Amino acid sequence: METRRLRMGMVGGGAGSFIGPVHRMAAELDGTTELVAGAFSQDPERSRQAGVTYRISPDRAYTNYEEMMDRESKRKDPIDFVCIVTPNHLHLPIAVAALEHGFHVMSDKPATANLKEAQTLEGVVQRTGLLYGLTFTYTGYPLVREARRMARGGELGKIRKAVVQYQQGWLSSSLETTGHKQAAWRSDP
Repeated sequence: METRRLRMGMVGGGAGSFIGPVHRMAAELDGTTELVAGAFSQDPERSRQAGVTYRISPDRAYTNYEEMMDRESKRKDPIDFVCIVTPNHLHLPIAVAALEHGFHVMSDKPATANLKEAQTLEGVVQRTGLLYGLTFTYTGYPLVREARRMARGGELGKIRKAVVQYQQGWLSSSLETTGHKQAAWRSDP
């Protein structure tokens, strides 16, 4: 029986993306997955350039996620799943489009912005019968795994409260006021 790598399509992750390259590297780490298509930016030229950077065939660097879903669903070698690495407010519409075009979904967290959106997503997943996964990047960090092991093993005693912080040192200055795209959406309440 012949095996092949899973074909991943990514939405988001273009030039200047913080998490897109991380998801690509993680997906390809064990050699079972390859990034073959993407709508990497809302700007068509930036999406095309990201495709070059990621070594994607030029005809698979799409101008938007709708075009990617439509064209990939008609290919003889379509993507197997969509990886969503966009700002949070876009997760739901992209996931719904992917599922409705027959693609499984792996989304960066959060799945949605609120309960109503989560219920909408649940309904689409149930209706399509496709897989939907949500990444929790920090669970792979060695210190997080060690803390989990210690807590489960009782080494820390009875845990009454946990306070966890993830410092974003690069956001300590007001980069959002300088046109820095990543800082702008991350600091928008």
